[in-house]
Amino acid sequence: MLRRGQPQSLLRVVVTNTPLEKRLGACWVTWQAAGAAGMCSPQEADMKAVDLRMVTRRPRCVQGAGPRGDKEEATPLRKGEAAAEGSQSHRPMKRQRKAQRLCVAYEAADGNGEEGKEADPLQAQCWEPQDWRQQLANIRTMRSRRDAPVDQLGAEHCYDPSAPPKVQRYQVLVSLMLSSQTKDQVTAGAMQRLRVWGLTVDSILRTDDSMLGTLIHPVGFWRSKVKFIKQTSAILQQRYGGDIPSSVAELVALPGVGPKMAHLAMATAWGTVSGIAVDTHVHRIANRLRWTKKQTKAPEQTRAALEEWLPRELWGEINTLLVGFGQQICLPLHPRCQNCLNQVLCPAARGL
Repeated sequence: MLRRGQPQSLLRVVVTNTPLEKRLGACWVTWQAAGAAGMCSPQEADMKAVDLRMVTRRPRCVQGAGPRGDKEEATPLRKGEAAAEGSQSHRPMKRQRKAQRLCVAYEAADGNGEEGKEADPLQAQCWEPQDWRQQLANIRTMRSRRDAPVDQLGAEHCYDPSAPPKVQRYQVLVSLMLSSQTKDQVTAGAMQRLRVWGLTVDSILRTDDSMLGTLIHPVGFWRSKVKFIKQTSAILQQRYGGDIPSSVAELVALPGVGPKMAHLAMATAWGTVSGIAVDTHVHRIANRLRWTKKQTKAPEQTRAALEEWLPRELWGEINTLLVGFGQQICLPLHPRCQNCLNQVLCPAARGL
């Protein structure tokens, strides 16, 4: 029953077990009573009701209820909540979306705190060793006479210039395979004997292993190199028509061919600079001059470290420069630092 003495009160009645409840869920019917004194009887409420609004609330699912909310429990509205909802439209209440966090990037001001000036584009800072340009210029000066063994007996001087281009490239590859762990003078002597014998793919395949060993002896690891040269020659005849591959990946796949030989073969035989050829001399000197961020233990590590910062236009000459420099001045043992123009600039010479 409606209590007297409560002006403009709200009467809330739960409608249950009706078809309307099954469709709308828990429904609440609100009568807003109007009267001068704010008090009325049930009969007066029926006569004087001026506004009738049906407010629906989204049913709350009870644990264990099905997806259609068959077992639902209506929650009473708080005081004043029905009137607020009654003033809204009859559309179902929408669930409030969760606020999303917006990431904002701020442009940092310059050192003087001037934000109005246009910021300069960011430039990637590439590491490079200290004084390397002056060190390289000094090495060029010391190598200006080009009288080191590599300048006269290197791989680019061991092939027959009168032979067909395909044969020249094959001879370049063989000379590089022989040069591993071998002095240039010994490699040049072996190449001279092979050329007199007949240094082509067909002639090498017709030569027995003992004879080939006699021709290339005393190069380092000559027994292994006999096997590698025969296997590589057979692959070149079967897959490349007697020529050598024109990519580093295919060259290093050949027996007895390493990355240094592949890069030198690309430069000498094909005229393409594919990378820095790092042998024992380049590896040693680069670490002595601190041309790597940290000490490297293998030539391939040194190659990767040098290619990160050394301008590409210098890749082609750096091998010959440093190899000759290592043969004459920056020796493996007892380097001639007193004759080196980089004595003051070299960390190894200063004991750093």
